[in-house]
Amino acid sequence: MSNIFQKASSVTDTAPEKSSVIKRSVTITKHRTSVSLEKEFWDELKAIAEKKGVSVNQLIAKVDASRQNNLSSALRIFVLDAIKSK
Repeated sequence: MSNIFQKASSVTDTAPEKSSVIKRSVTITKHRTSVSLEKEFWDELKAIAEKKGVSVNQLIAKVDASRQNNLSSALRIFVLDAIKSK
């Protein structure tokens, strides 16, 4: 029985590291604002923008124009949708 508890405790020790949130200033229709996203989301946004041949700011502006919730959440959903459609 103690073997079960040892295995369970080792699972928590291997949890992935928390991703750090990065805050960046962006310009959307001549308006400066800041967006906070995890590094992984910034990396994916950059890759999506490159694939579409637009800047990250242009991509963010497109998401901003059609969003229903806060911008950071809308960007996360946009990235997740893009990953799912691959």
